[in-house]
Amino acid sequence: MTPDAAANDPTGLARSLVAENAYLTLATAGVDGAPWASPVWFAARGLDLFVWASKPGARHSRNIAENSRVSIVIFDSSRPPGAGSAFYVSAEAELVGDSSFDEALAVYNAKSVERGLDEWDAARLREPARHRLYRAVALESFVLDDHDERVRVA
Repeated sequence: MTPDAAANDPTGLARSLVAENAYLTLATAGVDGAPWASPVWFAARGLDLFVWASKPGARHSRNIAENSRVSIVIFDSSRPPGAGSAFYVSAEAELVGDSSFDEALAVYNAKSVERGLDEWDAARLREPARHRLYRAVALESFVLDDHDERVRVA
């Protein structure tokens, strides 16, 4: 979909961007306010829940532990200037706890299988393993129309 499609179907455009892309850009900041952006391979449940695996010691993971507010951008970087679209999300992020672990793992594994990868065993994402599951729950999301104006996604 093109940016002009945003005005007619912002939710459809957002769904398309989430479905077609493997990576999101995760923007975090620690308590010192220093920004940090990281590409992470992700899975999503609709347009409201985003899941990824990261090392707890990675800068973005440490930032999330200090400041749970994050921004997410999902876009196709192969598109020429003016022809691309992006989905922007403000969210609350966290290390996935026991109460939501099974749901997050199911979302992550569904995308893994869809992309021809193996499922992750839960033990590979729990202590003392190298990676953990993280999630972000959307607070607000939008796309830009063909005039670079925000269009809220429902």
